[in-house]
Amino acid sequence: MRPETAESGGERATDRFDAWLALQRVTDSTRANIVADVVGHPEGAPSVDELDYMNPSLEADTIRNHLKVLREAGVVEELTVPTGERTRGYPYKFYRVTEAARELFDRNGLFPTEAWRRQYERVEKTAEIRELEAMPRPDE
Repeated sequence: MRPETAESGGERATDRFDAWLALQRVTDSTRANIVADVVGHPEGAPSVDELDYMNPSLEADTIRNHLKVLREAGVVEELTVPTGERTRGYPYKFYRVTEAARELFDRNGLFPTEAWRRQYERVEKTAEIRELEAMPRPDE
């Protein structure tokens, strides 16, 4: 059974969001956990450092690889702080769920924002992670 999608007629342009591919990518348990952490983040756009803290069994490079898969499927997008506005020693890349993926998730009852925000907030955070959470995110 295919998920509810906004696409009609079964046509798929290469530049169009592929709901089926997106759902296939988020069904991997590790990627589902990462998406849940992105959705649950208080700003909706964590850095790899924050995702690394929330997923202690994963290496940062592994998280980056999963984020790449999710980006390629159109599930998350990368927000980058412009070069002149970066603060040394702080992350400059953040990840948020794309509008198309959020619509898909809402239509199919997946990754409800309020539930994952409550779950994310229950995790005890270090002062460093709280500081990262409070950083402004680019609007891109």
